[in-house]
Amino acid sequence: MAIMLDALFAPFAIKNLRLKNRLVLAPMSRYQNEGGIPDAALAKFYAERAPDLGLVMTGAVAVDLPAANNHPKLANINAGSSAGWQQVVEAVHNAGSPISMQLWHAGPLFNVAPDYQPAPIKSPSGLVTPGRKVGEPMSETDIADCIDAFATAAKLAKDLGFDAIEVHAGHGFLLDAFFWKGINQREDGWGGLVLPARARFALEVVKAVRKAVGDEMLVSLRVSQWKEQDYTVKLAASPLELEQWLVPFVEAGIDMISCSQRRFWEPEFKGSELNFAGWVRKVTGAPTITVGSVGLSTDVMTFFEGAIPEHRPLDELMRRLDADEFDLVAVGRALLADPDWVRKVRENRIMDLKQPDPKAIMQWI
Repeated sequence: MAIMLDALFAPFAIKNLRLKNRLVLAPMSRYQNEGGIPDAALAKFYAERAPDLGLVMTGAVAVDLPAANNHPKLANINAGSSAGWQQVVEAVHNAGSPISMQLWHAGPLFNVAPDYQPAPIKSPSGLVTPGRKVGEPMSETDIADCIDAFATAAKLAKDLGFDAIEVHAGHGFLLDAFFWKGINQREDGWGGLVLPARARFALEVVKAVRKAVGDEMLVSLRVSQWKEQDYTVKLAASPLELEQWLVPFVEAGIDMISCSQRRFWEPEFKGSELNFAGWVRKVTGAPTITVGSVGLSTDVMTFFEGAIPEHRPLDELMRRLDADEFDLVAVGRALLADPDWVRKVRENRIMDLKQPDPKAIMQWI
């Protein structure tokens, strides 16, 4: 029996954008850009998937600081990469989709290319996990330089024709490291015993980005409870803590929040079936994107450990979307494996979907 997909393919208007449907290409980094410069292959990758999507999101793009990028082939945003990014924008626009650039700083997570370290690792207290030191605490100058780098990158992305900006503040990278009490042990104005105090750095980044791009451009925020260093971390243990953490970001100019879960169907708090995106939407009033194993049975970190996922029916996703639990749906590995995933789903050609293979995908991301 075919699933009713009307809500998934309904248009959605937000800020300066009019999306043709609710589907977003999840931000997935590709480690194939020599010298951090986007090439024609990256433009082709996005353009192949763009025609059927409401929004294309780039993978993490490193702001222009020596310690921001943890891999020599992960794309940067700076003057040297501008022509490459302009090629990407034009390709995606020609394919019929708007595109958002996700801005990022690796922070303490230099685990992708362990022999590559162009500068001392940056972390709020010099830690990558509780008790494990990888550097020195960031100085006031380090913090100011980072805030400026995000703003400069956002303005450059806007000038290159990007339609939106996303600030990556999840998964244990730099901005998220400041949120996490286990590794932000600062006693100055960039730390604190409560989460809203530790959110100050990311808030200043958001304010600077908003000022750099103006009021009209869509700016979203990527957040997660889990970290690459520890899947079990919960920054907000209750809806109230979630509200106290994220409402200030909406007040600072965030238009939409991308809520990363390992499995979108799991409830975020006891006593409610709402997932992470559902609760964020409820407590902030902002539109949200749900992401996490959409269309697949295995979460992303287990997948990259070699687990072969099965295709997961979309019944649960549609039930939640029909109930207005969240607004947009980001799809990652399923679209990595099959550029035509959206079209096949819409045409109920589930049997034709390509099977994601971690070994194959690892060769070209």
